[in-house]
Amino acid sequence: MGETNPQIEADRRLLKFEAYEDYLDSMVTVYDKCLLPNRLVARHIAELGYRTCGETLSREQFEKRRAAVINYLHPPYKPYSMASTGLLLGDPAQRELALRERPNRIGILATIIFLRHSNCAGSEISGYIDYADQLKRRDWNQFFKRQMLILPNAQDLGYYHWKTNQTTTNDSENYKVMATTEKGLQFQNRFDRKVITVDPCSEPGHNTTRKRVPSKMYTHFIVFDHIVRQRI
Repeated sequence: MGETNPQIEADRRLLKFEAYEDYLDSMVTVYDKCLLPNRLVARHIAELGYRTCGETLSREQFEKRRAAVINYLHPPYKPYSMASTGLLLGDPAQRELALRERPNRIGILATIIFLRHSNCAGSEISGYIDYADQLKRRDWNQFFKRQMLILPNAQDLGYYHWKTNQTTTNDSENYKVMATTEKGLQFQNRFDRKVITVDPCSEPGHNTTRKRVPSKMYTHFIVFDHIVRQRI
C-alpha cells in the first residue's frame, strides 16, 4: 500500500456505501420518510447539505474519494515494460545493460554502473548509478535507442564534476553509501547488507562481480553486478 493521510483514513467510511444513492440514504431521517412525498426528494434535500452538520459530498467528490481509498487499500498492479526489447543495440554498453534490465527490475540483481564521460567542450563528469533504482526514474528507452545518453547527476549514488570539483554522494533505494580510509568508497546493499567495493585494486565483494565494458558512448564504463541474497 502507498502512504496514507488523514483524508484517506477519514474516507474509509465511504466503503460501506456501494453507490452515491446509498450515501445520501444514510442521511435521510425518519421524519423525511414520513413527511416527504418520495425518496428522490429526501435524497435531494440530503445532497443540498440540510441533513448533516458536516460536509456533504457531491457525486463527483464521493466517487473520487471512495476510489482513492480503494486504490490505497488495493493498489492496481502495474507491470513494468522493458525499455530495451526489440531494439538494435549497437554499443556494448547498451547490450550489457539490456542483458541486466530484467533481473534488475525483478530484484535478482542490483547493478551499480560506473561511468565517465567528456562532452564536446572537454568537461568531464563521472559517477555511480543504481541501475535498478534508476530504471524506475529515467527514460532508458531513449538510451537504448541511442537518442539520449544516461549520465550521472548530483542525485545519484556518486557524482564528480572534474572542472568544478563538485562532489556528491547519496543513498539510493538499493544502496547505502559508505566510505572508509582503507577501502575508500563502498556501497552497502540495503536488502542483504553485503558491501560492494568499487576500488579496482580490491575484490568487489561477496556475490559481486566487476566488468569493464568497452564503449564508444563513454570514456569509461564498468558494471558491478551484485546477486541479491535474502538475509538469514
